Amino acid sequence: MKQINSPPAIAVRKLRKVFRQTTTGQNVVAIDRLDLDIAPREVVAIVGQTGCGKSTLFDLMIGLERPSEGSIRIGDKTPAGDFDYFRGRIATVFQQDRLLPWRSALDNAKLPLELMGVPEAEQKERALTWLKRLGLGSFTNAYPHELSGGMRQRVAISRAFVVEPEILLADEAFGHLDEVTAAELRATFLALARETGSTAILITHQLEEAIEVGDRVVVLGKSARLLADIHVKKWPKSKYGQLRTTIQQTLQSNETLSELQKKPSAREKRRVKASPKQS
Repeated sequence: MKQINSPPAIAVRKLRKVFRQTTTGQNVVAIDRLDLDIAPREVVAIVGQTGCGKSTLFDLMIGLERPSEGSIRIGDKTPAGDFDYFRGRIATVFQQDRLLPWRSALDNAKLPLELMGVPEAEQKERALTWLKRLGLGSFTNAYPHELSGGMRQRVAISRAFVVEPEILLADEAFGHLDEVTAAELRATFLALARETGSTAILITHQLEEAIEVGDRVVVLGKSARLLADIHVKKWPKSKYGQLRTTIQQTLQSNETLSELQKKPSAREKRRVKASPKQS
């Protein structure tokens, strides 16, 4: 299996994205001056409540949207400005598998290579390799309607890895699956990303998933305000429950982790209230 030589670093600077509502004419700020760095080969989980700007950030990273202000730079290029350059260098896995129903698992997996003009023999060889790696060696000729939800998502993951991307993005890619299948696919995705040396960015609303897979957990508040940037390895596994609670409190308060830590806890408040007053 080919390993990526050196994926480029990702630098988000003062990123702002504003949408104009067609019905009211009002501006909606989806992302407001976000700064974020992602190192090569890092696995980063991005969490936040619905409507916080996670998916907008995803669209900006793959070049489907342009920033209103600020920038996203991948190496010395930008996703929207250099869209064709990133063809085959960035791969995505969505919540819905987005398989073409009239194509077999093999033909769906090799579709990106076909669009890139890779020779037919190489398309088939690479697609078969990845389908086998994802446990679908006996289902290469099956059509989407003949596959379970988990198997369809395996085809979608194969389709992403087949281009040997420098950067992998997954947007709620496992949230619609049952718990056992989701856990298995998360572990497989993570292992393959590390094996190939790709940078991986996972957008999720599930805190357990974020803590389990990420080198870092980036917590976004309203308008993609950066509330916390947590290095998971600094937390022992025995403290993961505490970490989950900390992230949850950060999201609920929409305050940065440092702001939250300055506030007295509920227990401390009760202790102060119960302590006798000094005369």
